[in-house]
Amino acid sequence: MVMSLGQGLWMAISVLYAVTIVHLTPGELGISLGVAAALVLLSSIPLGHLADRAGPRTVQMWSFLALAPLTVVLLLAEGFWAYLVITSAQGLVYRAGNNARKAMIAANVPRTDRVRVTAQIRAAINASVAVGACLAGLVIAWGAPVGYGGALVFTALCFLVTGLLTVKEPPVPPVPASAGAAFAVLRDVPFLLFTALDGLLLTHALLIDIVLPLWVIQHTDAPRWMGAVILVINTTFVVAFQTKAVRGTDDPRSASWAGLQGAGCVAAACALFALTGGAGAVTACVLLVLGALVHGLGEIRQAAASWTIVFGMAPDHAQGQYQGTYKMGGDLGRILAPAAFTWLIIEQGAVGWIVLAASYVVLGAAMPAVVARGVREPTPGRAAATT
Repeated sequence: MVMSLGQGLWMAISVLYAVTIVHLTPGELGISLGVAAALVLLSSIPLGHLADRAGPRTVQMWSFLALAPLTVVLLLAEGFWAYLVITSAQGLVYRAGNNARKAMIAANVPRTDRVRVTAQIRAAINASVAVGACLAGLVIAWGAPVGYGGALVFTALCFLVTGLLTVKEPPVPPVPASAGAAFAVLRDVPFLLFTALDGLLLTHALLIDIVLPLWVIQHTDAPRWMGAVILVINTTFVVAFQTKAVRGTDDPRSASWAGLQGAGCVAAACALFALTGGAGAVTACVLLVLGALVHGLGEIRQAAASWTIVFGMAPDHAQGQYQGTYKMGGDLGRILAPAAFTWLIIEQGAVGWIVLAASYVVLGAAMPAVVARGVREPTPGRAAATT
């Protein structure tokens, strides 16, 4: 929660800080974010492997301790190249800590409790991110450079405290190299297929963050502030119900069907959003709220299913590299989806929503078969881990 408090604050002001304080152009900002995302994508598996070999607690501790000075040094950033180098380093270090955190859960929590604990963590993170976003609103309303600087220092302190708190976690010994081949996950075809499918499904998060605010403004008669209302509904729903959404996800096979249910809910939400284009203001608001609730249900159900499948298919000696690989699916989705969704929905209108709904149904329907193959035909590394 300490980490996500600073993360929520920084996420909400980072773009404005880059443009107003560092004086980047929108094009330079886009290039910086794209390069950082590509570096994180390419390094995700090696960084996950590092957590296995060095020990996840050690990697998590040093990653957040390193994030503190990397955040403060942004106060000195002037121009494109300095911002690019610093934010790229931030992205790599943060991904190392993120991979290690999931490996920490796998090491310290019994297998039957991992998904429940992860759901509790996600609920806590969303609550804390919301508080950080509220603090960011005050900084943005003030608008003074000293306010942005203070927010950066506060974020750095959150990362520093997170690193120190990690010391209090139980130690997790490194896994010897002999326990499994390096990057064995790359030979686990069923897991790679699951990662690709799930990464495409995870693009539904961008609907709430990016697409719907634009849709509300350009295609509906609903007031502009409905985009913010939908974000609040989504965050509140996740905080309130994420821990309950893990029911019926006891093993990868049952979780894959829960993932199909989540995809179906997201598809239904897309259909509801499609109806708002030709509706009056009041009707559009009602449909948007209803769609946000259905989308939230699909999001938490699909998230719980994904955690069970990842924890279940990843051998304990390679949790770091499997978690890093899984993150790559979401990274690819976030890189490709914004432009695709903008063209499909903002330019094509309601038809785009229907096409997207059908796509989510197809992706969700493929999940049980892919997971069943992985359970039925484990790779040598996973077979050794389970015997």
